[in-house]
Amino acid sequence: MHPVDRSGGPSSGRTITTLASREVYRNHWLRVREDEILRSNGEKGIYGVVEKEDCAIILPIDNGRIWLVEQFRYTIQERALELPQGGWEKKIENAEELARGELREELGLDAAQMTKLGTLWIAYGFTRQREHVFLATGLTPTEKNPDAEEHDLVVRSVPIAEFERMMLDGTIRDDCTLAAWGLYLLWKARQG
Repeated sequence: MHPVDRSGGPSSGRTITTLASREVYRNHWLRVREDEILRSNGEKGIYGVVEKEDCAIILPIDNGRIWLVEQFRYTIQERALELPQGGWEKKIENAEELARGELREELGLDAAQMTKLGTLWIAYGFTRQREHVFLATGLTPTEKNPDAEEHDLVVRSVPIAEFERMMLDGTIRDDCTLAAWGLYLLWKARQG
């Protein structure tokens, strides 16, 4: 249980101190470090952290339809259906530029409007990566330019009702897609 302040939110007090840190692995996409830690209860331990640059996830919605991508995800050894998402393996200054780039890269679409819905931490139990969530509307086709890793990417456009059914029946199991959709529904409910 996390300590809470009087307002009921998480407190800003740190309960773990880093004693030492060392990088154990690095490649073009990520870094892994192992930290020696001291918990506030006096117990020492280690913490493994995967560090990745910020990424974006995009909800491309137009005329009651949403665009998805299907691709082979090596870590689970399955093809997965999800919202378009990704990063540039470098520090980004403009999250909207990243989101627009991923939209073009994966779907071959430009958006007249990009609305930032929020920023989420991805799996912060072991990784340090933020994901910027954007709603893309006013979509028009443009040149598609997938990365080499996305050679097998398949684009699908489905009615929103079908998209929601796929999340409920387990066809779509990507937590980033589910979280982005929840954020979108909260935003949409407040639009009046």
